[in-house]
Amino acid sequence: MNFTKSITTLALASLLFVGCKEKTAEPVAVAETETAAPKVKKEIAAANVQTASFTVEGMTCAIGCAKTIEEELSGLDGVQKATVDFDKKLATVTFDKTVQTPEKLTEVVQATGDGKTYKVSNMKS
Repeated sequence: MNFTKSITTLALASLLFVGCKEKTAEPVAVAETETAAPKVKKEIAAANVQTASFTVEGMTCAIGCAKTIEEELSGLDGVQKATVDFDKKLATVTFDKTVQTPEKLTEVVQATGDGKTYKVSNMKS
């Protein structure tokens, strides 16, 4: 009986050791990609700053939909700041009007996801 418990304990310890060893390799790779230098945004001349606000239809959640759209807009060249309010279904983007246009911003939002989910309306700039 004592021999069976020892074998079982040894087997479980071996499985945990092997299982944990495989899992620790993944976070190290993720940590390395997160330490990459962030993209530096160029300053926008005051005369070229423009703000656009528009309604985004089709969002179903704040974390997935709204955050994804916000990240897509923020990553564009010439965009200084982008915020998407899920509750109000409102996106506000501050951008360099010599680099971006409201039409380009609309295209980016509507292309996010499968290209059919999000619709932009009430563009005000």
